[in-house]
Amino acid sequence: MSKTTIGEWAENKKINLEPALKVGDELGGHLVSGHVDGLGSVAEIETIGESTRLDIAVDADLGRFIAPKGSVTIDGVSLTVNTIKADKSDKTGKNGHIFSLNIIPHTAKATTLGKLCCGGKVNVEIDTLARYVARLLDSKA
Repeated sequence: MSKTTIGEWAENKKINLEPALKVGDELGGHLVSGHVDGLGSVAEIETIGESTRLDIAVDADLGRFIAPKGSVTIDGVSLTVNTIKADKSDKTGKNGHIFSLNIIPHTAKATTLGKLCCGGKVNVEIDTLARYVARLLDSKA
């Protein structure tokens, strides 16, 4: 089983690319490395006013790194997690998590996130700080 959506890429498929931060540049968002940690799937999409709520389901290995008001990267786009909606079990009984994101109109238009559909797969990059905190906690156990 693939851990990224790269196998689905084809000629003319749009992807999100952003230039790397240069030393001295203003940091106006989350730190993103560009490393895909795993796959998520779009569990639900709801239009709320002019914005869109995306619910993303991930397995427990990734879900443990997701926190309300924390950052996560979906298909290369850095976003803030609104809420952890629910813990879930899939058909195999494997545990996972569903978290909610708010996509503003500009982000929906300027990225591929506005074209996502329920059931679609997305690349997920967890928060860099969460990764290191988890590693430190694991090493003390």
